[in-house]
Amino acid sequence: MERQDAILRGLICGGEVSLAVADTTNLVNEAIRIHGLSPVAAAALGRTLTAATYLCSSLKEDRGALSVTIKGGGPGGNIYVSGDKALHMRGYIEEPRVDLPPNAAGKLDVGGCVGRSGYLSVVRDDEGQPFVGTTELVSGEIGEDFAAYFAYSEQRPTAVAVGVKIGREGRCIGAGGVFLQPMPGASEESIRFAEEAIGKFSAVSTLLETRSAEQLWREYFGAAQFYTLHPAYKCNCSRNYIEGILAGMGAAELRSIIAEQGKIEVHCHYCNTDYVFTPAETEQLIARTGGGTT
Repeated sequence: MERQDAILRGLICGGEVSLAVADTTNLVNEAIRIHGLSPVAAAALGRTLTAATYLCSSLKEDRGALSVTIKGGGPGGNIYVSGDKALHMRGYIEEPRVDLPPNAAGKLDVGGCVGRSGYLSVVRDDEGQPFVGTTELVSGEIGEDFAAYFAYSEQRPTAVAVGVKIGREGRCIGAGGVFLQPMPGASEESIRFAEEAIGKFSAVSTLLETRSAEQLWREYFGAAQFYTLHPAYKCNCSRNYIEGILAGMGAAELRSIIAEQGKIEVHCHYCNTDYVFTPAETEQLIARTGGGTT
């Protein structure tokens, strides 16, 4: 039976440290399937999807949502990820087939793919209070960049370890992350524990190759209680959704596009789907939405 993706959350150190352990292997494999990702592109997008899943697991409102943008100037181009409280995650990297040699450590060169001259931005809409946080990239390796984001944009120092391991056939064989966040007023001892504990997860993707998130939690953090959420790759677009957007453009504009291009084509980057509307389908849409007059 295939393992289900999960993010486990709970408190440790007598309630002074918030802990999350995530297994996002299936999430990354779905992104690989949809976008045809190269190994280094899969690692860059997969790490971002994992960190964004952690952020989404903190949303309070049922309609809460957030988006992450990483612009580093690297050959992989920009990375865009969105998600919501239900942990319906989606994302893409502009150059999905980028190929780079291994870095000096012999690993996938995520920092080289992403680039280091740019920023990470998070837009969160939750509890009626939109929030935008932006920080400069530290390394382009994603984990360090999110740690900097938490420290400087949200003033919530967080130890972050995220990783993606790609097998020989181009599939992800282990992906996920560990997040340790001291609570306000945490003791120096608890803060030190979080700082030291994260060092055990420098190869978190390798650990998740043979363990579930729950097994990882039990092995490293004992019997501390947790609750479990299940992320999945899911785009919120549909033909009906696209029709609604087109209807808002008005009959004159739609007919102008048809006259120019012979059809209307809308591409969703998140699920790599093309929605095509023929002249006849466009006229039906105009009639259906009350836009029959020019």
